[in-house]
Amino acid sequence: MSLEDPDTGAIEPAEETAVGVTDEGLDYDALADLLGDRLLDREEHVNAEGFVVRPDEVRSVLFDLRDEAGFDHLSCVTAQEYDDRYESLYHLKKYGAPTQELSVVVPTAKDEPVSESANPVYRTADWHEREAYDLVGVEYEDHPDLRRILLPETWQGHPLGQDFDGEEPQIVTLREHANPLQEDHRGDDADTMFVNIGPHHPATHGVLHLKTVLDGEQVADVDPDIGYLHRCEEQMCQQSTYRHQIMPYPDRWDYISAGILNEWAYARAAEDLAGIDVPEYAQIIRTMSAELCRIAAHLLAMGTFALDVYGDFTAIFMYAVQDRERVQKILEDLTGQRLMFNYLRLGGVAWDIPEPREEFFEKTRDLLDDMPERLAEYHDLVTSNEIFQLRCVDTGVLPPEEAKSFGATGPVARGSGIDYDLRRDDPYGHYDQLDWDVITEEGCDNYARVLVRLREVEQSARIIEQCVDLLEDWPEDEREIQANVPRTLRPDPDTEVYRAVEAAKGELGIYMRSDGTDQPARFKIRSPCFSNLQTLPVMSEGEYIPDMIASLGSLDIVLGEVDR
Repeated sequence: MSLEDPDTGAIEPAEETAVGVTDEGLDYDALADLLGDRLLDREEHVNAEGFVVRPDEVRSVLFDLRDEAGFDHLSCVTAQEYDDRYESLYHLKKYGAPTQELSVVVPTAKDEPVSESANPVYRTADWHEREAYDLVGVEYEDHPDLRRILLPETWQGHPLGQDFDGEEPQIVTLREHANPLQEDHRGDDADTMFVNIGPHHPATHGVLHLKTVLDGEQVADVDPDIGYLHRCEEQMCQQSTYRHQIMPYPDRWDYISAGILNEWAYARAAEDLAGIDVPEYAQIIRTMSAELCRIAAHLLAMGTFALDVYGDFTAIFMYAVQDRERVQKILEDLTGQRLMFNYLRLGGVAWDIPEPREEFFEKTRDLLDDMPERLAEYHDLVTSNEIFQLRCVDTGVLPPEEAKSFGATGPVARGSGIDYDLRRDDPYGHYDQLDWDVITEEGCDNYARVLVRLREVEQSARIIEQCVDLLEDWPEDEREIQANVPRTLRPDPDTEVYRAVEAAKGELGIYMRSDGTDQPARFKIRSPCFSNLQTLPVMSEGEYIPDMIASLGSLDIVLGEVDR
């Protein structure tokens, strides 16, 4: 439990009383009336109208949109630089209705890019605004901790700024080039102890540094220090073409078997941006392959979590890897790759089911037939294990109101009882034509998050089986795998879109703005791991160190996606 339970002050109006809600969706005119004179202009975005507000009125606008209109989910913060201004975009959604979306656009002067921080309204703005400051150069007034987050404090310039010269050397004096790892030490006038955990530690699931303060044996404070795996993926995508060059990059964000889920996030955004319709047959193949990736990702998450909790490398971890290997072989048959799939294409998929199709479907059905028995064994080994329950039940508690304030999604949110899944709530692919259930648990603890993932494997198997049934019976002369997409895509200038999919870790979203060329002017990745990791201090304060390690493992983060 936390040493203190901060009050987010969030108010959730009943859906029928929220401002701007109609039977047809959002009434943007009513929302504009709510903002009154604070609304400077309105912009047309592909899926969420943009409301332009003054930089000194950001907070009051967001408070009203949250408390009066029900926008309780700050999905993403995107900053960018134009020739005449800087701009911050707050992508707002609702946990109860994700298709009701709104973009709050905050322009700031070129010579003074300063606007109010949204942190008092949405706590997820903490890290998102720090990233915007770090990479673009926008400053946020009254932000509680406005410092670099992905780059070292000694970094000079902002990599996504127009005037940044990537070839200019970074000159840092020896005195400033300090080791970011502080010495473990006891406070002079306090009973606390500072301890480094990571960045090279097996329980941090990658190069993550946890600056931890202990009060006796309890965690008094923890500050996740990220950026050790930052590769400026957004800038690489901005220097690549929509049609051919961007698609290989998403595989490298969440590289733990979830590549097709990542590819779909980009494909969905780009297809909406360019107005591309995907054939139904290709949508079914996408849905099947995405759920195979979800099973592989959840199996590894469960195996590594068991390793974190009680060091069981030989049984549970290897069992999980063994079953994941069966999924990997099916994905390899389909895509030709084991991790970096590069299988999706704008408008469809790269190729059809491999021949002979009967062998592929038989191998897939064998996996599905064995799944109930394997899941029952995992429940015996893991969720029914007394030691596992003692370590996980009532530890790492994340109340639903905290999860929403931090923008948590995926199994982390659903483990806190939040019924939010974009496959159902913002349908794409073939999900709305299939029979499956969204899994939630009310425990809000480490145990609940593991239980959600195991139960989601069962639902993914249901989805795959229905896809296989459809693909087997699909007429041969109607197996259209790609739409007719122009060789070079040049969306209209200043077209903006934000689209997301339900990835293995949660909401993986992409914001893009076109400038009329064949490359995006701005490419922003909304990583679910990035937002989910922010919740670790809430889950860990007041807990013991082993419980904090369990909480970190229950988040199922991948640093390639956190840092990007």
